[in-house]
Amino acid sequence: MATALFVGRFQPFHNGHMEILESISRRYDKIIIIIGSADQKGTKENPFSVEERIEMIRLPLEARGIRNFEIDSVEDFHDANLWSSAIKKARKFDIVYSRNPWTLKCFRENGVKARKHKLHHERRYSGKEIRKRILKGRMWNTLVPEETYAFIRSVKGEERLRRLSE
Repeated sequence: MATALFVGRFQPFHNGHMEILESISRRYDKIIIIIGSADQKGTKENPFSVEERIEMIRLPLEARGIRNFEIDSVEDFHDANLWSSAIKKARKFDIVYSRNPWTLKCFRENGVKARKHKLHHERRYSGKEIRKRILKGRMWNTLVPEETYAFIRSVKGEERLRRLSE
């Protein structure tokens, strides 16, 4: 049974993440989704809590019939070896997928197979770009799954981000 690990901050979860997870879900028996920076919330760069990010991920995956996933989180260690070692000890997996060069390096140095995934429309599907659009009052709903959009609206995420940016 092959298991893939997918690491991200998901601030917020967007259509790029969704595309990647749909692809991984077809190729592996199981996906472990790791939410990084789990201890970070309530800032302009990290407006959503780990609990909110879990819902932003879970809702659209389940709506699309994807069930072969688990979601976990990890706090920032500010030490590459400690961080990747903690994840490696806590979960059993065969490969790591990420676009973050630091994440890939951490796992490779710990003897784990790590692959940079392909992301279409990289500039468009970016948490930073989505947060920027929210702040400028520009359209962002097409960049995230509809379930994620509805969830962010339900927790008044747009207002929160604007307040945090003042």
